[in-house]
Amino acid sequence: MQMVINEQLIYEILSVVEEIPEGKVATYGQIARLIGRNKNARLVGKVISHAEFYGKYPCHRVVNYTGRLVPGWKEQRFLLLEEGISFKDENHVDIKKNQWDC
Repeated sequence: MQMVINEQLIYEILSVVEEIPEGKVATYGQIARLIGRNKNARLVGKVISHAEFYGKYPCHRVVNYTGRLVPGWKEQRFLLLEEGISFKDENHVDIKKNQWDC
């Protein structure tokens, strides 16, 4: 079944992204749960990948469930380090220490 992405859903997702505090990260699945769409983590990722068309959002604070950064987006690591996020390795934030508790 194809998921319809409409403006309301886009802004629902981005409004949660906007709430992620500086120095914390959230996962795609966590955002999906917060908007009542538990199984739509990939949908969240798709919307976030186009967020620049809707305004300025702290999308660098969103990682996958293991803490992995977005492949190919080198700036993400730098932005997170600036906020004091700790890493387990080059490509993974320490999700246990840095996950947004919402």
